[in-house]
Amino acid sequence: MTTLERSAQTESRDLAPSELPLRGRVIRFRGFSVRLDLRAVAVCAVVGGLIVAVGLWSISVGDFPIPISDVIATLLGNPTEDSEFIVGTLRLPRVLVGVGVGAAFGMSGAIFQALVRNPLGSPDIIGFNSGAALGAVTTIVVVGGSSFQVSVGALLGGVIAALLVYLLAWKRGIQAYRLVLVGIGVGFAITAVIDYLVTRAEINDVQRAAVWLTGSLNGRSWDEVRIVWLALLVLGPLAILMQRTLDRLDLGDDTAAALGVRVSRSKLTLVLVGVALAALGVAAAGPIAFVAFVSGPIARRLVDTPRAAIVPAAFIGALVVVVADLAARGVLAPTELPVGIMTALIGAPYLLWLLTRQARTGAL
Repeated sequence: MTTLERSAQTESRDLAPSELPLRGRVIRFRGFSVRLDLRAVAVCAVVGGLIVAVGLWSISVGDFPIPISDVIATLLGNPTEDSEFIVGTLRLPRVLVGVGVGAAFGMSGAIFQALVRNPLGSPDIIGFNSGAALGAVTTIVVVGGSSFQVSVGALLGGVIAALLVYLLAWKRGIQAYRLVLVGIGVGFAITAVIDYLVTRAEINDVQRAAVWLTGSLNGRSWDEVRIVWLALLVLGPLAILMQRTLDRLDLGDDTAAALGVRVSRSKLTLVLVGVALAALGVAAAGPIAFVAFVSGPIARRLVDTPRAAIVPAAFIGALVVVVADLAARGVLAPTELPVGIMTALIGAPYLLWLLTRQARTGAL
């Protein structure tokens, strides 16, 4: 690549979203039209294939290894005596929960990072996941709730934390750095409340809450599969439909309003969808660290766009979780680590690098 080509490539990456050329193929059907980005489709197809491959590998390994051919046969309805229970009851729900939770976190992270125009605006950085965790832990410790009740508690906790952060960060509008700093502070305060609840709880509830707070897929059942996939079926299409509005908001509130976007209502809708996705992901597997934080930037780089890549971010989030879970099971085998530890090992260096980079450029 010549110096001139490098310069042109750098300049294209620094362009504002409104200055970037539109890519993809327009598909029209009666009064409906959509622009399909072929590169994004290709990225999703490749990542989806990797998710399937890693998922099959994850199902096949464990204390009782099963050949991948037997795993595939079991999934197609031809199980053996051993594989039917191990695959259908123990390992398949774990993988499906991991895929669903990763997709929910990925979409939520892409939405919030685009709304605040800052990669630090991820729900696991600015306290929204902590609020969902507080709601779920309260339900576990105080009520001794079922999976459904824990989901409701996590959703309420996430929404309340989001409202609190936005109210405290509001000062004639929302600025990204204020939202990030206030969110981090609220997250620490919520963590202190969680620690207090855990210290006052019964030992059985403490054990249940401690494993869950680390972020774990161990022991996930079809109840959690239904929770997270129902959330994706309801909230995922809403998030995808809001992609166009999110792109217009990225041009600035005044420009978006001139294009017909109801700015306040659209932002509120996006916040509620993003919080609900994150909260229900937390309810299903705990506050798995850094998945929402890294999925959006990786997806945007692969698709080569500065806009919110909501669907690719969902695929990247799912891949990150299933790969991290497989690694957590194999690194210290037969000891099994919670998946949250592995994602933290992935995300923490990236967070430190990003903070250093933003400090140097004056963005933080």
